[in-house]
Amino acid sequence: MKRTICAVAVMGLAAGFAFADAPKTKKAEAGKGGGDTAAMMAAFEKAATPGENHKFLQAFVGTWSVTMKAFMEPGKPPVESTGTSEVKLILGGRYVQEHVVSTFMGKPFEGQGVTGYDNTKKQFVGSWVDSMGTGIMTSTGTVDATGKVFTSTGLESDAMTGKDKTTKMIDKVESDKKRTSEFWAKGPDGKEMKTMELTYTRK
Repeated sequence: MKRTICAVAVMGLAAGFAFADAPKTKKAEAGKGGGDTAAMMAAFEKAATPGENHKFLQAFVGTWSVTMKAFMEPGKPPVESTGTSEVKLILGGRYVQEHVVSTFMGKPFEGQGVTGYDNTKKQFVGSWVDSMGTGIMTSTGTVDATGKVFTSTGLESDAMTGKDKTTKMIDKVESDKKRTSEFWAKGPDGKEMKTMELTYTRK
């Protein structure tokens, strides 16, 4: 798998170099499109360099005890469980990787996620997989002016309908030792409702 990923990356760079070295069209010569190798490499470097937004992600790093509340139906008490979350920086501080171990409805639960900041798209991006499904949730989001409240929109497949559904996620860094995460989606009545609430306490 690692060799395949490396091969794809090298092929992508090679294609970029080939494009940069190809004969320029009249539009390129006029300053419209095209570009040289130096410009291409500068763009790659800018896109790959961790910045201020990546530093915000460091607040999530650590080992956490997690209390989970799942709101299955409006007006009914939530299903509660506890677990552990391990979050670490990877790839030179470009991303944080989370691994959660818990239970849900009396069954073992395990999930993994990766979150980063895309310098090109200028937004936070993420992915999530867990033992309750076979799909991959993807998300995009922003952070407020304080750098402590992250609001994201996740896209995943709905096992009940077979269609894509969106979930709003609000992550708040309350302090160095506590953070919370809320999930909001449309309920059975079509109205937005809180579907899950997680409270993280640093170990």
